[in-house]
Amino acid sequence: MKDTFYTIEKESKGYFKDRGSKFLSFAFPIQSEKEVKSILSELKKSHHSARHYCYAWRIGTEEIRFRANDDGEPSSTAGKPILGQLLSIDVTNVLLVVVRYFGGTLLGVSGLINAYRSAAADALKNADIIHKIIEKEILLEFTYNEMSEVMNLIKLEGLQVVNTQFEVDCKLTCSVRKSEYKKVLKKFKQIYKVKVIIPE
Repeated sequence: MKDTFYTIEKESKGYFKDRGSKFLSFAFPIQSEKEVKSILSELKKSHHSARHYCYAWRIGTEEIRFRANDDGEPSSTAGKPILGQLLSIDVTNVLLVVVRYFGGTLLGVSGLINAYRSAAADALKNADIIHKIIEKEILLEFTYNEMSEVMNLIKLEGLQVVNTQFEVDCKLTCSVRKSEYKKVLKKFKQIYKVKVIIPE
């Protein structure tokens, strides 16, 4: 079962120049499509005299969605080569944007493909690629009598406690590595009086 993925830790930049045209590239870690609009909006403000803002993104860990946009460049000369770079190193939850300042000379289809691909590759070359684990959450409800048994199991399995709410009764949310999920779930269910809730 695949329960890991690669992404980038923080924003990185790249650059490519061909016959006067400058291609500035930016890679951003993202979690949702909503972030894409605001990042593009900011780039358009800070690079308002640029001609094109071409991009591609991949979002998701198990079911990966993606999109590529040529932003006025000839079809498949910008978005597709940018997306190709994300695919070549298999990163997800990443937005890759290439901002073009036109230099007055037309580059032709092959020239554009090479320029956008090279600029995109440079931003990813400068990025910190990180390996992350896909985790799922479990919500536990129990009384103080079961506290030590629950905490011992959490420690034994090396689980991450995400949230706690200890009042009259106890509520605790922990995250579990996807490949260990069923095994851990079964162990919690074996503890008498512990109610296991799987968040939707």
